[in-house]
Amino acid sequence: MLNETERIIALRYTKSKRLEGFISVSAWFSLIGITLGVATLIVVMSVMNGFRTELIDRILGINGHLIVYNKNGKSITNYNETIKKVLDTENVVAVTPHLEGQALARTKYGMSGVVIRGANWSDLPAKKLLWKSLDEVTINNFKTKKNVILGYRLGQRLNVKVGEYISLISPNLMETAIGVIPIKQNFVIGGFFDIGMYEYDNNFIFIPWKKAEKFFSTKGIAHGIEIFLQNPKLAQQVNFELRNKLNDNLTIIDWKKTNSSFMNALKVEKNVMFVILTLIIIVAAFNIISSMIMLVQTKKSDIALMRTMGASKFLIIRIFVLTGSIIGILGTFIGAILGIIVSINIEFIRNFISSIFGQELFSPKIYFLSSLPSNINFNEVFLVMIISITLTLIASVFPAWKASKISPAEALRYE
Repeated sequence: MLNETERIIALRYTKSKRLEGFISVSAWFSLIGITLGVATLIVVMSVMNGFRTELIDRILGINGHLIVYNKNGKSITNYNETIKKVLDTENVVAVTPHLEGQALARTKYGMSGVVIRGANWSDLPAKKLLWKSLDEVTINNFKTKKNVILGYRLGQRLNVKVGEYISLISPNLMETAIGVIPIKQNFVIGGFFDIGMYEYDNNFIFIPWKKAEKFFSTKGIAHGIEIFLQNPKLAQQVNFELRNKLNDNLTIIDWKKTNSSFMNALKVEKNVMFVILTLIIIVAAFNIISSMIMLVQTKKSDIALMRTMGASKFLIIRIFVLTGSIIGILGTFIGAILGIIVSINIEFIRNFISSIFGQELFSPKIYFLSSLPSNINFNEVFLVMIISITLTLIASVFPAWKASKISPAEALRYE
């Protein structure tokens, strides 16, 4: 443990004097470097945690935790019986069939490729994020008037409003007297949804079940069955239970496997960014080494006097380790506080910078989300702080060891 004398001497060495001005400047740069390194690392990790959380919430807010498909790529014919078996499973809260396919959406203002989802209105509440974005008028139009629901970005791109018509052209072909032509149907727009994920808001259209059957030329079948769980973490357990219940021609895919490319990319990117940004702290630690070595050179006479008065080598080491550690500990705590404050207000800061430079800093076309999320994991904050303090402690050891090797006779010879 450090005694009061060691603490007083170490604190005095961290203060600036006229003859040691350059050393003080170097120490300040080390402090700023550690502060910025810790703050940047915490902000980046928090944003990536928030991005992952928001992405998962939005994916699960419109898709099931488990999806049942036919192994042969065909449709599920007896989907009502399958739904009954699935509902009888623990942790399952909702089961919804769906029809899905691609089409070409066309209005008088333009056209776009879209993804069509056929669903019953009673199944929409299971998709919590989708359901929350719908108002009463939109729900009523979908339920009673059998109108379609578009993503609001798709609606903006096609420049359409509620009550207007949209033409959907199916890739399925229909034989007529004049030859084979694609199936085309007109639908009334009943409203828009906004779940905050660009991919869905810009491409998806939900159609009432009966109209979807007519559009896809199907009857009494489902392309897939979505299963919503009370606890998404138990997806693998429920998957194993359902394998024993369902027919062998059916396969079950959980949400992690469906979005494995996303999850793996985020995990790898987070680990790489952690390593890269830790280098900032390491560079700042090297600054501590240089400033501490210069401090040792200017304090040779002081070290010699302490040695002649009976100070041991270990006391000298402790003093200079503490001197270097003060910079690291102070910079770490300031950086942690700054990082937490920035992480909490990251969306406000993004909007402020965007308004100043007139540039979109977080494009939803690239990052899928319409806002910059942040989720502070205090376990990671403590880990960053421990790494930073440890690096500064290690950086202080070599200069402290050099100070302990100074010979009192050599240091005082020319004094």
